[in-house]
Amino acid sequence: MTRTILLTLTLLFGAGAATQAQAEIGPAEKPDLKLGFIKLTDMAPLAIAWEQGFLMDEGLFVELEAQANWKVLLDRVITGELDGAHMLAGQPLGATIGFGTKANIITAFSMDLNGNAITVSNEVWDLMRPEIPDKEDGTPQHPISAATLKPAIEHYRDRGERFRMGMVFPVSTHNYELRYWLAAGGLHPGFYAPQRGDTNGTLEADVHLSVTPPPQMPATLDAGTIQGYCVGEPWNQQAVFSGIGVPVITNYEIWPNNPEKVFGVSEEWAEMYPNTHLRMLRALIRAAHWLDENDNANRAEAVKILSRSSYVGADEKVIANSMTGTFEYEKGDVREIPDFNVFFRHHATYPYPSDAIWFLTQMRRWGQIAEPKSDDWYMKTAAQVYRADIYREAARSLITDGTLRADDFPDLDAENFQRPYQGELIDGVTFTPRTPNAYIDSFDIGLKGQQTP
Repeated sequence: MTRTILLTLTLLFGAGAATQAQAEIGPAEKPDLKLGFIKLTDMAPLAIAWEQGFLMDEGLFVELEAQANWKVLLDRVITGELDGAHMLAGQPLGATIGFGTKANIITAFSMDLNGNAITVSNEVWDLMRPEIPDKEDGTPQHPISAATLKPAIEHYRDRGERFRMGMVFPVSTHNYELRYWLAAGGLHPGFYAPQRGDTNGTLEADVHLSVTPPPQMPATLDAGTIQGYCVGEPWNQQAVFSGIGVPVITNYEIWPNNPEKVFGVSEEWAEMYPNTHLRMLRALIRAAHWLDENDNANRAEAVKILSRSSYVGADEKVIANSMTGTFEYEKGDVREIPDFNVFFRHHATYPYPSDAIWFLTQMRRWGQIAEPKSDDWYMKTAAQVYRADIYREAARSLITDGTLRADDFPDLDAENFQRPYQGELIDGVTFTPRTPNAYIDSFDIGLKGQQTP
């Protein structure tokens, strides 16, 4: 029986297993939805929510559609062509504060933690490698500092060329992680100056960063247009399999259990279709749980699903290299990283305000927020965009109907301000989300106080 027929029967006669909690939420105001995603493994909760029937359980018939790039995806959510989408964790914030396209976008679901890496070309790796200490077995010692890039930067400078690296979008996690890693190694990634019409982000840069869509990263690296990039999987592992580059550091090594993607909708859409939104969240939470349950027992099945051309469309072996708890740096240098992709454990799905504040502090640090803001502004903006109140309603309904347990979630009656289970950032600077301005001022490289770029 097809999913279309199943959904029709559900809508006509009701689900036999319909619960009181679901009934209390009420039927979806808009059962037919189109959702966008970019071809990355961390879109998995959307694919699994559909493939495992969790969306149908909520009376939702969903078309999942790959988008050309993050800008197109955001624009289509804003215009209503998409009901919602797999988004960069900084995208709802960037839109809300008006960096780029101004729109009120919210998120009530964090799609995953970790999942990115920084890859360099073989030529750059050869220049870096002598700077990197070895382990006893002769493999490179990790984490690798960005300071080891300096010989490569000087090499390109001597040739009269800029050292260029790609990231996926100006308000992407990748942009901020790459900038964080570079600055921690004493390299300036450049400032944005939007008040002067400069949105390139290369003022005073030692390393020039530019936007490249994720699936195009390996080809762009191979062409020599960029010397390295920061992207999500499977596009770092693709560079290894293709023999064109070497991943040098994962974002788990930059900041363990950092937020990565979110599910975003327009604020207007959420207000217009509250039941639909809650039912979507229920399905996504269940999908995230499925992806992580029983020590990742379902990951092999997830890899097969994601390898389809309608989702990520990469070779199963490439996707499995990171999705099943390992990561390959140089060819043959395979290491265990069980938390490279986290979808549910460590309370990954909860939209913590501290996540939003970290992204906002990096926007200010690099000039995307040109003028200083009060600590209170950071708190209010985080609460406006990262909607834990909506998440809690969906989570409570899953507990009430027995689908998930209360201990699967953080204490939903607690404040839940700061994401737990996070390790130390690579530069040793302590993230203090309750005092964001003090945090910004603690960096050696970046804007401080009243400075403007």
